Amino acid sequence: MTCVLSACVLPGTPAAADDGTRKLFTFRDPRITESSGLAVSPTRDGIYYTHNDSSAEPVFYAVGEDGRTRATYRLQGAQARDWEAMAASKDPETGRGVLWFADIGDNLDGAWPDVSVYKVMEPTSLHDATLPAVRYRFRYEGGGRNAEGIMVHPRTGRLYVVSKEFSGSVYEAPSRLRTSGTNKLRKIGSAPIMATDAAYAPDGSSYVIRTYFSATLYRPDGHTIAKLSMPELKQAESIAYTRDGKALLTGSEGVDSPVYRVPLPDAEQRSSSPEPTLSPAADRADARKSPDVAVAAESGGLTGRDILIWLAAAAGATGVIVFLARRTR
Repeated sequence: MTCVLSACVLPGTPAAADDGTRKLFTFRDPRITESSGLAVSPTRDGIYYTHNDSSAEPVFYAVGEDGRTRATYRLQGAQARDWEAMAASKDPETGRGVLWFADIGDNLDGAWPDVSVYKVMEPTSLHDATLPAVRYRFRYEGGGRNAEGIMVHPRTGRLYVVSKEFSGSVYEAPSRLRTSGTNKLRKIGSAPIMATDAAYAPDGSSYVIRTYFSATLYRPDGHTIAKLSMPELKQAESIAYTRDGKALLTGSEGVDSPVYRVPLPDAEQRSSSPEPTLSPAADRADARKSPDVAVAAESGGLTGRDILIWLAAAAGATGVIVFLARRTR
């Protein structure tokens, strides 16, 4: 969910001027006021998808490289309690694009009895339409969490949720999701402090987790590849890989918000002295014993003032979340 207090809008780490980072486009649609999720179309060149944050309608937008909206889509029968992220993948059998929308925001870390992710087949035409959606309900192992990041492995189709906490975690969904009852999200590793989004590379060779301050690139086993500087944004809420996997796209909330393209380090740079972190596959026991291992590297840029800002923002948001939670239970 968007921070309530203006003080919680913290600057990101500016990218170096000569690293190839450039503004790709600016959202020009006045309806896109809180771009919280971002995904690249897996089947169409030059098309990007986004949606607004909490208290919005279950709507997403197809946007071109000029920043103009090509089509607006509504999810049939869906709710938009606190949409925080989206992901895109391909159906391995048909090759058709699949879009995922995560209604997972929860600033009280357990106010909602469960959270939801909606699966939608990518629309076949760029015309306004209402689309059928499949809803999957989830509950976290160990109790509710606030989260703003989801990612889908391009080969297995498995869904992952990344929590937004001072001691964040990566959660794994079941390999097969069911529409009846709830699916359990199981903790498999740690995540950087206050993660705002995550994404898997198109070939499954890496994944990235975004925070307000920077981004961290990981191998599939959870080991760190590189810490990446990001362009300065008003409120960094989204990240995605380009279709060729050679760069990242990152965006911000706000009216007329920009989307930047950030090149990834080349293979030689990636392989030099990777910093070890938790392995989601192999170190589950260590994750339970020491949930702050991965957080320690990210928290070096935080000051006491930053922590006070986050606490103030959380306090300001509490009343709003309680009210919404009571209304939707």
